[in-house]
Amino acid sequence: MVLFSAAGLLEVCHPNNYFLASLGVSAAIVFANLGAAYGTAKAGVGISCMGVLRGDLVMRSLIPVVMAGVLGIYGLITAVIINGKLENPAELSAYTGYAMLGSGLTVGLSSWAAGYAIGVVGEVGVRCNAQANGRLYVGLILILIFAEALGLYGLIVGLVVASGAATKGEGLCTSYN
Repeated sequence: MVLFSAAGLLEVCHPNNYFLASLGVSAAIVFANLGAAYGTAKAGVGISCMGVLRGDLVMRSLIPVVMAGVLGIYGLITAVIINGKLENPAELSAYTGYAMLGSGLTVGLSSWAAGYAIGVVGEVGVRCNAQANGRLYVGLILILIFAEALGLYGLIVGLVVASGAATKGEGLCTSYN
């Protein structure tokens, strides 16, 4: 009775592996854009309310909206990179599929969290800055930079995971075709 065979070492690649990697593409762009949209909306409300009282500070207060929009670009970059690595679905290993899913979730969810922080800080910050006659501007920008850094950290980790996933997962299974 044979309990172990060399033929059983390389499993057949399952089509679900490509599905998991595609979910990584979707997660990156969807969650990053959720964060960007929320940050833009919340900060936009604060800018609109502040603009009624201090119209001269409106252009200076657009920084949170720009920073929130960059989060959507993080998701776009990751989605394009992951999608570019999905050339041969029949030979995509489970390792690669899960790594691509993890990469997309890392970038998407960290951008979502950063967008939430930028929105909350942006809304309240621009209003308080207007009431303080611009004295809180430097502090507001520093807080926004640290909130944006959360999304950037997720982008870096996601790109590192995605860049090594295809080569590390190569040859772990045989084609299902």
